[in-house]
This record gives sequence, structure tokens and C-alpha cells, in this order.
Amino acid sequence: MQRRRRIFQGAFFALFLLAPALDWLRFDLHETQLWVLGQRWSLGIEAFQQGRATASETALAMLWRGLLPAVLLVAGFLAVAWRHGRLYCGWLCPHFAMVEALNHLLHRACGRFSLWERRGPPAARAPQRRWWPLFALACLLMGFVWAITLLSYLLPPAELWSGLLQGRMSANQSRFLLIATTLFTLEFALARHLFCRFGCAVGLFQSLAWMANPRGMVVAFRREAARDCRSCTPAPGSACDHACPMRLHPRDIKRMMFSCVQCGRCLAACQTSQGAQQRPALLGWAVGERALRETLRQRGPALARPLERRD
Repeated sequence: MQRRRRIFQGAFFALFLLAPALDWLRFDLHETQLWVLGQRWSLGIEAFQQGRATASETALAMLWRGLLPAVLLVAGFLAVAWRHGRLYCGWLCPHFAMVEALNHLLHRACGRFSLWERRGPPAARAPQRRWWPLFALACLLMGFVWAITLLSYLLPPAELWSGLLQGRMSANQSRFLLIATTLFTLEFALARHLFCRFGCAVGLFQSLAWMANPRGMVVAFRREAARDCRSCTPAPGSACDHACPMRLHPRDIKRMMFSCVQCGRCLAACQTSQGAQQRPALLGWAVGERALRETLRQRGPALARPLERRD
């Protein structure tokens, strides 16, 4: 599952970088023109201004080519989130892919996944200071990549890259790259988890849709076998906690897992730990009626019993 997730993340990251250059999605500020899948996307306002379209034709074009696609896109996105939570974040989002990569480098450097943690997960090897320069360089490189990629969604990528390589960028372009690179670098180094949990509007709306659905996919915990967590390896009772890139506690109730990205790393850690002791995993995904039962169980035995009697 984790290999498949890496493939999805890598493919979407490449799409994120290449979409402006291939005119798959960008807005050209010079021409005030939206490009979608290599085609100019127009609402028909220019045709109306030039007298080539009536008011009713223009209104219909704006509805068909503007409002309807936006509504369908948002509705489809929230429908997936309603059922599966922040699936986009854990399986596609290029920012979260970088969060996991930087977590790995920082863990190599100091044994923690965040500079704000007091202690990190057990490491197979002792932290090595030689990884610090690589972590800092990766934060700077990713900050620059994010800045110039976002700018390429607004300006022709050929013009932007040629100006960068030849040192002929305008003052505004240079100023944007400098400020954006600095901000993104600081975010990647100091607040990447905080941004994903509290600052990302895309993640927030996914979480709100997911929390509103008691049958949405959750990480279910076999509480009847909770004693097996005592012999969890490599750290008793916390292999799943240490595996979570969002620094959550997967055995918590759903409302405490508000920013869960459904990456499945806690499930893999639990399966590895319990499998080494020839026991079934204690964590697993639940959806539909199983998810509802898990949610009611988390709210208390008094709410769970009526559902169990109906089943």
C-alpha cells in the first residue's frame, strides 16, 4: 500500500510541476487568459463585448463553462472527503509528500520528526549531524521550487525560466521569488506540520466534510486486544504514534484525529509490530457501518449498545 501511495504522490508531484509548462492548467496574467488541458478557456465575455454574442448566449456560456465546472469539481472533491476523509492530502498532495521527505531527513539528523518535539521515535541508528546541511538545503530547494512553480501558474513558464537562467527577470518577479522562497523555506523547516493541520484550507474543508459523516472511513482500533500494545515494538504501545507523519495518536477517537490524512502508515507500523509477534494488527480501516459502530463506541458504551442490538 505504501509503495502505491508513493507512486501516486510522485505522479501528482510531476503533474504539479509540469502542468503550467504544458498549458494543462495556468492563468496567463499577460493575456488575462485561462488555459485548461492545452486549450484557451473563455467565458465568452470578449465575444459579447465585440458584439458577436447576445446577453443570453453569454450568460449561458458563463454558466456552462464557468459556474457548472467549478460546482462539479468542488462537489466531487467534497464527496470523496465525506467518504474517505483527507485522502487527497495523504495520497496526492505535493506539499505533504515533501513533509514526509523532510521528516525523514530531520529524523536522520536529530532523531525527531519536528524541531518542536521533545523526543522522537526510536531510531535504527544514532542521529548524525552530517544530515543537518542536507535538511537545510532540502528546505531551501523545496522553498524555491514552490515559489517558481506557483509563479509559473501566473506567467508563461518559458519567459520565467529563460529570464531566470539569463538573469533578466523583472524587479517584481525577482521580489516575488525572494519573498516566496524565504517564506516557503521557513514553513518547510519550522511549521510544515502546523500548516497541514491548521493552515491549509483544502485540508480543513476535507476534514469538516469527513467529521460530518459518522460512516466516513476511520482508523479503527481493536480495543478488546489493547493489552497487546504493551509488547509493541520497537517502542511499547507507540509504534503507530511514531509512524504518523502528522504527529497524531491513531488510537484516539475520531474527533482527536481531525487532521488525519489517511496515509495508512500507522496501519503498516502496527501490522509490522504485531506481525513480528505472530499476532493480527490492532489497527485497520473501517468504513460504512463498521465506521459508524467504531464512532459510536468511541462516544461511549451507552450509545454503542442500541446499534449492536439492531445488528
